[in-house]
Amino acid sequence: MFAKYKSVSLILRIVIGLLVGSLLAWLVPSWSAIGILGQLFVGALKGIAPVMVFFLIMSAVSGYQSGSTNHFGTVIVLYLSATLLSAFAAVGASYLFPVHLVLPKAAHVAAAAPKSLGKVLSDLLTNAVGNPLAAIVNANYLSILFWSLMIGFALRLTSKQTRAVIKELSGAITGVAQTIIEFAPFGIAGLIYTTISETGFAGVARYGQLVLLLVGTMAFVYLVVYPLMTFLLTRQNPYPLTLWTLKRSGIPAFFTRSSAVNIPINLQACADLGLNKASYSVSIPLGGSANSGGAAITVSVMTLAACSTLGIQVSFPLAFLLCVLTALAATGASGIAGGSLLIIPMAASLFGISNDIAMQVVGIGFIIGVIQDSVETAVNSASDLLFTATAEYADARKKGHPVDIKAAVHAAEHQGDAARAAMGDAAVQEN
Repeated sequence: MFAKYKSVSLILRIVIGLLVGSLLAWLVPSWSAIGILGQLFVGALKGIAPVMVFFLIMSAVSGYQSGSTNHFGTVIVLYLSATLLSAFAAVGASYLFPVHLVLPKAAHVAAAAPKSLGKVLSDLLTNAVGNPLAAIVNANYLSILFWSLMIGFALRLTSKQTRAVIKELSGAITGVAQTIIEFAPFGIAGLIYTTISETGFAGVARYGQLVLLLVGTMAFVYLVVYPLMTFLLTRQNPYPLTLWTLKRSGIPAFFTRSSAVNIPINLQACADLGLNKASYSVSIPLGGSANSGGAAITVSVMTLAACSTLGIQVSFPLAFLLCVLTALAATGASGIAGGSLLIIPMAASLFGISNDIAMQVVGIGFIIGVIQDSVETAVNSASDLLFTATAEYADARKKGHPVDIKAAVHAAEHQGDAARAAMGDAAVQEN
């Protein structure tokens, strides 16, 4: 039965959960027991998130291999720069278009808001060096980030077998988180039921504003910021490549909502562009975690929306600190659907927001995830392809052998059509 349940698209299941929860809240608003589903879902996420973040970051750092060649250095710079710039764009958009969320326990947190940058930095340093086991138990994400980095670097000196065990543990814990997310439709039904029964449909309308802010910011980043980065490196019109990567990679990623699933599509697109296989065979899989501009936008926007709701005034220095922390955390975000939402408590802790409130924000993230996570994955996956190509074209330009991007895209489009036609012919012959 579970296999049949999983065979249905998660997006469709979440939509059904939203509809069922809304309908029940309208028909039987007094059945508070339905809301327990939402509490169980958020509680399970709250339990697994600290452990998952710890092992994900530790595994990523311990498995890093230095001495990369070809265009890999340029790709890494592009990935990290894009993630940081995405966080800056998200903060700017949140300042221009503030959004308030429905958080029942907001009144109990506003008094704990940080008053100055000095206090934030002091709390940051103090919390970061706390006991690592206590950090996982108490969901102290700043300490989790610090110790996972430290232990990850130390593990680089150990044997391959030890690092392989850490990687397998990380994969197993991520699998547990994925299983919990598979039950998101039930949790979302409970969450939306509680929201509508307590605040009415007016409270849900605010989720639409949040979706518009997230999608609008992601569209601006991919259609303005990323093309500008491509132009600065290649000195050519970036839009033929930008729009082609969005069509070739972004659209499939939008529907699969998984960067991992989209890796074969990106690899084939790189081959159609005629890129260096030694370079893109590494940069494309790495982009699934290191290039997370969409995740940085989600974490920044939703954290600042929580701050706005709680009455926390975020100064520019605090916002800058949030961008750096978000960019760092986003590179370790899980590749599973909705994985970036589990990074929100880490960013929220920077402003003194309790884990309970932060997990309410995560719950809202799952409610809007039908659209938000699809667009986020499309941005992340398409930009993996965009920056891999940009890095190679930029290095070729430095060596005095510039590539005509428009012609390369045109050739890749025909190459892809020919490959798909050949696959179709082969299937016909096999039948």
